[in-house]
Amino acid sequence: MGFSILSTQSLDLPILSINDPAMIAAMAVILCTIYIIRKDYAAFLNLGPGGTPSTFPGYLRITVLRLFALKNPHLPAPVPASLRPESGYLATKKALVPKRYGIRPKVAGIAPHRQVSQRGTPHTFNSLSLRIQELALQHHDFLRRGTSCFEKIGTGLFAISEVNRTCNGEICHVHGSDGSLHLTLHPADAEIALNAGWGERHPLAKGGWLTRFVPMGFVMIYAPRDESEVEVVMEIIKAATWWVSGRSLDRVSATTAVEPSNADGLCVLSNWEIAGLGGEHSG
Repeated sequence: MGFSILSTQSLDLPILSINDPAMIAAMAVILCTIYIIRKDYAAFLNLGPGGTPSTFPGYLRITVLRLFALKNPHLPAPVPASLRPESGYLATKKALVPKRYGIRPKVAGIAPHRQVSQRGTPHTFNSLSLRIQELALQHHDFLRRGTSCFEKIGTGLFAISEVNRTCNGEICHVHGSDGSLHLTLHPADAEIALNAGWGERHPLAKGGWLTRFVPMGFVMIYAPRDESEVEVVMEIIKAATWWVSGRSLDRVSATTAVEPSNADGLCVLSNWEIAGLGGEHSG
């Protein structure tokens, strides 16, 4: 049996020239795509470490998650009708969370999720970090410090016994790169903080299957710019402590503020999804 070599003429295949318009268009699309991906990947790396490995596979994972991100993170989530308590810690303390002056800072990323403008100063970062440390020491019977469960780096504040589950009871963590922080709030408290301009929801804080990454009440609070703003941020941290631990930090009363309503120690949240059930967490 003999074999013959088929030529492109016998197969009647088109031969593309480098001067062919279709070839030029295809090459232009490929080069533009490579440029966009390279630029986007560099922006991902520039956000620094946190939550997701700073690798190309990590970048691809975040790129896929972008498809499911919140369209408007400044819009508060609704408060479920069955949620108890219906109001949050800040309901009677709104005067302590005044309107934040100026425009909102720019925020980028998913994991890491960072503030890229109006960043805090080393002074305000150290001041806030010291206040959180003091909080843990003063209430060592139900609070502790440890490596952030969401970020996998940096220090976080944790509830020793959690009422509303997050990632191993994490209440908050501060980002050393920009001075902002992530925490988990009662939806009514999140609404107060967001409407006053102090933060925004995490892009994946939508509930449903995305709770394997962050709780639905997961919020970024912008970096304080001076000592007066550190005071405001501390009130929001107290609200997060109340929600996660079920304990009030008010001097008048340090009793349980959120009563568990079942054997698992969780409030009745209806469709309000809770993280910390063995999923992958990122911040």
